[in-house]
Amino acid sequence: MTQFTVNAHRFDPYKNFKFRIKLDGRYVAGVSRISALKRTTEVIRHRDGGDPSSTRKSPGRTEYEAITLERGVTHDKVFEQWANKVWNYGAGLGSEVSLRDFRKDLILEVCNEAGQVVLTYKIYRCWVSEYQALPDLDANGSAVAIEHIKLENEGWERDYSVAEPTEPTFTEPPA
Repeated sequence: MTQFTVNAHRFDPYKNFKFRIKLDGRYVAGVSRISALKRTTEVIRHRDGGDPSSTRKSPGRTEYEAITLERGVTHDKVFEQWANKVWNYGAGLGSEVSLRDFRKDLILEVCNEAGQVVLTYKIYRCWVSEYQALPDLDANGSAVAIEHIKLENEGWERDYSVAEPTEPTFTEPPA
């Protein structure tokens, strides 16, 4: 049985290094890392007094873990401006939080090696719970300066309307 319906020749699963994030209808520049999309459903154990010694299990509350986005430090202000909607130091009493628009929906697109979108996830009602403007700085280092935001969210779902694309084939030009 093949794992791919359109590209039956494909054997390898998709890689984790081609992706992009869309926020407010625009792609966010330079995102180099996204933590996993993970949800956990609480297990509720119960047993009637007359039951045998084993317990029954049923699902309880579902929690969605926070998502971290990382990128190299540039002049793009989108992370900082979003973080400032949750808490803006010095904004004045009553205007520290932008209650109207601090939550945003995101779209995560996963691409194949050719850059075609193969999976899309919608992530709902995200807000910035942690913002790191700069990493530790080291005069003897040679690493890229990374900023990151931690996003709380209220759930995500796969967009099943995004179908498996036909992968391109390349042929040698005639000699």
